[in-house]
Amino acid sequence: MKYYLLVIALITGTSIGCQSTEPKGSTPANMDQRRAEVAEKGAEVMPFDLGATTHIFEKLTDGGLQQVVADSDDPTQIRLIREHLKDISVRFASGNFHDPTMIHGAAMPGLHELVMGYKQITIAFDEIETGAEIRYFTENPILVSAIHAWFDAQVSDHGDHAQHNH
Repeated sequence: MKYYLLVIALITGTSIGCQSTEPKGSTPANMDQRRAEVAEKGAEVMPFDLGATTHIFEKLTDGGLQQVVADSDDPTQIRLIREHLKDISVRFASGNFHDPTMIHGAAMPGLHELVMGYKQITIAFDEIETGAEIRYFTENPILVSAIHAWFDAQVSDHGDHAQHNH
């Protein structure tokens, strides 16, 4: 059944790679409001200080790399980043994407596909010098596109606190 839905989506041009990461009719004021809401919800879900950290997203041909780094050598922020990313990497690997849903909403681009296809994604956590990273691997091109759409949405929603690494 999923195969047929995928074929229909591709034929009608509704593939996830074509989804916009900004709401229709968005204006700078709307985006500022959205980012403020995301920051407020993020503070409830993420234990580290969003204003003292940077999310970095790198799209890769077989998935992607998500890093969160402290903007300084603050050992508390680094510890909190590592604890959080380790925890969510375990949850993501079991199909639990509750945290991004709480922050960004259930309609976040790519999120549904990740929840449905999590068994086809290998998720690896690692500590890095000033934070941590999660590496997403998959051989499924639909899930690669979902990861990329999900990354784009996070960069858009987090504004100055997130960036793409090209």
